[in-house]
Amino acid sequence: MKQYPVNLKIEYSETSNKLTALFRLVLIIPIILTLALIAPAEAFSLAIALMILFREKYPKWWFDWNVSITKFIYRIAAYGLLMRDEYPSTEDEQAVQVDIPYPDTKKDLNRWMPLVKWFLAIPHFIALVFMFIAVVFCTIFAWFAILFTGRYPRGIFDFVEGFLRWSLRVNAYAFLLTTDQYPPFKLG
Repeated sequence: MKQYPVNLKIEYSETSNKLTALFRLVLIIPIILTLALIAPAEAFSLAIALMILFREKYPKWWFDWNVSITKFIYRIAAYGLLMRDEYPSTEDEQAVQVDIPYPDTKKDLNRWMPLVKWFLAIPHFIALVFMFIAVVFCTIFAWFAILFTGRYPRGIFDFVEGFLRWSLRVNAYAFLLTTDQYPPFKLG
């Protein structure tokens, strides 16, 4: 079976910091504010779609910017979901590896697909909403587990990582427009 071109891997830590887990909702506020100031610039999917449609180009600098913001978002998500203890860096990858290959626009992307990708991704959006609800409950359970045992339960970690991997693939397909390969309906 061919591996999907977009992938995410978060390193599992055997121990978690109880104190930072206890106050994570407060500690994450400054980095969320930082993200809020720069993330709207990622909302240029329409401009990228138009460039792919009319010019068959995806500027490398634009791709690099979008991938950097996406990596930052997933570092924050891993921190907010208690998967990692190190504060999210604005530049270092830390223990969150996001792989999104630069597309050869003329060879890898159909110029007409950006017009319908968001529509084709609707079943994924629906599934991810329900999965997100499960992730919230899992994170609450993991929070208690960390406070009492100092460890993030491995099964929950794998589930939450799978959810983030799935959401990254859908994001790369429907919004970043880096692949035309339809995302699989799976966590792995």
